[in-house]
Amino acid sequence: QVQLVESGGGLVQAGGSLRLSCAASGRTFSSYAMGWFRQAPGKEREFVAAVTSRGTYADYADSVKGRFTISRDNAENTVYLQMNSLKPEDTAEYYCAARYGSLYTRNTADYGSWGQGTQVTVSS
Repeated sequence: QVQLVESGGGLVQAGGSLRLSCAASGRTFSSYAMGWFRQAPGKEREFVAAVTSRGTYADYADSVKGRFTISRDNAENTVYLQMNSLKPEDTAEYYCAARYGSLYTRNTADYGSWGQGTQVTVSS
């Protein structure tokens, strides 16, 4: 298991940008695929983006494709989510998650470690 801590959330106007970071503890970060998920009030947690353990491949929800970019720095044990052209509907608590192995999925149940979340609020 890895311990995850997100940061970088905040309040931004529509059209603005934010960069979320997720710092992982442990020496085996490069053994985990990483994902970002989000949860708005009254809604289920949903997939946003994911990246393979080496950072070679990434996947995005249709709602964020072309606006968000996931990346990772295995030397720094950190995964990032660059969010551009933010919309009010992107408002949610954002969570990073780790899945042991090289491949990601879009299913929350496949991720064994979760951070505490960071709030993103986009005003119109």
